[in-house]
Amino acid sequence: MKNVTLTTGMSLNRRALLRAAGVSLALPVLDAMTPAFAAEKPSPFAKRFVGVSLSLGLHSPYLVPQGQGADYVPSPYLKGIQDIREDFTVVSGTSHPGVTGGHSAEGSIFSACPNSRGTTSRNTVSLDQLMAKHLGHETRFPSLVLNTNSSTSPSYTENGAMIPAENNAMRLFTRLFVDDTPGERRRQAELIRRGRSVMDVVAGEASRLRREVSAEDRDRLDNWFTSVRDLEQRLAANEAWTNRPKPKVGLKAPTQIPRNNEVAVNGIFLDLVHMALVTDSTRFVTLHITGNNVNGLDGVSSSYHDLSHHGLDEDKLRQLAIVEAGQIKAWGTFVRKLRDSGLLKETMTVMTSNLGNASSHNNLNMPVLFAGGGFRHGRHLAFDQKNNYPLPNLYLSALHRLGLQEKRFATTSGTMRGLDVA
Repeated sequence: MKNVTLTTGMSLNRRALLRAAGVSLALPVLDAMTPAFAAEKPSPFAKRFVGVSLSLGLHSPYLVPQGQGADYVPSPYLKGIQDIREDFTVVSGTSHPGVTGGHSAEGSIFSACPNSRGTTSRNTVSLDQLMAKHLGHETRFPSLVLNTNSSTSPSYTENGAMIPAENNAMRLFTRLFVDDTPGERRRQAELIRRGRSVMDVVAGEASRLRREVSAEDRDRLDNWFTSVRDLEQRLAANEAWTNRPKPKVGLKAPTQIPRNNEVAVNGIFLDLVHMALVTDSTRFVTLHITGNNVNGLDGVSSSYHDLSHHGLDEDKLRQLAIVEAGQIKAWGTFVRKLRDSGLLKETMTVMTSNLGNASSHNNLNMPVLFAGGGFRHGRHLAFDQKNNYPLPNLYLSALHRLGLQEKRFATTSGTMRGLDVA
């Protein structure tokens, strides 16, 4: 993995050490360090990222507003969140270059990895996991990978492996806010100790093996060693958190999940995400919305998937509008809560999908709503819907806003044009 420059105004002593779980590690010489390493100081950067992805897209004619810039006329879907208009940006005419395949392109939502024949057989690291790799060590959970209905996710490791999602809101609440029993803490500590012992053995064997293989195989081993080192770091971090109490919150634990109303399920998960951010339990989250049951919504009788493949049928479009307007309203409520709790300026959140047109399985003209992070919002960035602008440029802008000065991300051509810091 290449080095990433962390851009801040603070300097670091060359003899500085990281101390955790009784182990001291000398830090390499860095160009700069982010205030995440000294959280008591105010940060000039954003600190958090939440990616909300829809497996069935959004109907573009109801989403994309008329006009561009700050004077755009809100679309039917945006009328319900105009009270936060100055807090988010609408982006149209963007997609991931080289990504095709309709539903099968879900794996590229946050990695933007070009695929072959519609399948991402060898994915690359997703945006959230790249962020968590460099900045996730400050919190109990380096990242949260969530799904409203299944275990699939658009979150991928550096080696291209999908991270299974947590899909049970009640279990998520327990993980975040309910202290483990003494017996469970002891069990976790023992598992961590065993894991670290295995890593010690692996490290010794790996060093010996590296001396015996070809240069090409050494490159392959180096990639694998990176994963081993990442696991070692996660084990050390987990050990430090094992005996720390979890935060106490006023939010009630979900007791019943309305499985006939995917919009309500989305809202439950976003409430938990908001509280996870408020308590600084994590700073990097993906939530993939995949549930199919929506007939619990007034005026809706069909399944979500059936409605998304509407074929321009008027009644299906009418029902679909109820569902999709509800999804956007839920995201707007989340943005509003971030603003009201003072977190929005330092939190970036995007709502998007791999599908620009679910009815035709088209991956162009992806829906994009982007809020927070200290950017100047309240505008419609309208790019060419026939010759799409690279959406990965937005992801590179988000990385830079975190202080991670990556030169590229996937198929970027630069940072996003028109998206400026306030």
